[in-house]
Amino acid sequence: MGTTKYTKHTKELPTEDTENTEGDYGGSRRKLAMLDRKLKIQNRKSPVVLITGASQGIGAAIARAFAKARIGPLALVARNARNLERVAASCRKSGVRAEVFPCDVGDADQVAAIAAAVMKKFKRVDVVINNAGQYLGKSFLDYSVEEFDNQIAANLRSVFLVSKAFVPGMVERGRGDVFNMGSIASFVGLEGGTGYCASKFGVLGISRVMREELKGKGVRVTCVMPGATWSPSWGESESPVSRFMPDTDIARAFLEVYLMTRRTVVEEIVLRPQLGDF
Repeated sequence: MGTTKYTKHTKELPTEDTENTEGDYGGSRRKLAMLDRKLKIQNRKSPVVLITGASQGIGAAIARAFAKARIGPLALVARNARNLERVAASCRKSGVRAEVFPCDVGDADQVAAIAAAVMKKFKRVDVVINNAGQYLGKSFLDYSVEEFDNQIAANLRSVFLVSKAFVPGMVERGRGDVFNMGSIASFVGLEGGTGYCASKFGVLGISRVMREELKGKGVRVTCVMPGATWSPSWGESESPVSRFMPDTDIARAFLEVYLMTRRTVVEEIVLRPQLGDF
């Protein structure tokens, strides 16, 4: 395993974590404080970042953005193992360790299995990016119960399952970040979006609950809600590519939000194409 280099971003330390070791504490106490501070710095330099839906589209772009910033190691999760390995290989070229964990994150047993595998490999997860999701465009009258359940599982249940697997460890350490992928469909009803809108409204709701419950425990929670972003799912669209946001812009938003000091959290962020929705 090679050593990882880091950009200047990862060297910034929030002032509130600096301890006062002066006074009557004595030399031994100061040495212990210095050692503790060094361990904290080391921890900040190498956050373990877990990204779901990382085999293509926005998820792959997020993985590459974090890798280029030398933030990792990365735990990449998706159902398509072959595509996942391709993304991991591209991230490794940036000097960041990237491991793949094939999984359907809407399935509780599979999430439990990869959680155990990730913890065995990395010992902890510092950043969870719940990006996995699916879209099925179909009218309310034509939607089947099975199709509706599949959308809820892929887009909402997955956020709950993955967060439940890793957030308790963040709370125990008093530090962590959770990004939940919402959509403009988290607050706007879209024709043909019965299951998608229902699940994305839910993502915004659970994100707000997590934010309220975790803000005093050192865990930042952000819900990212992009509009039309170019991805493989838009391959048959008649709209020109120029009408979509590039996935690299969405990935950059995730990275920039993460790099803010621990005193700041972006609770919700909406991104839209310059010309608006369509």
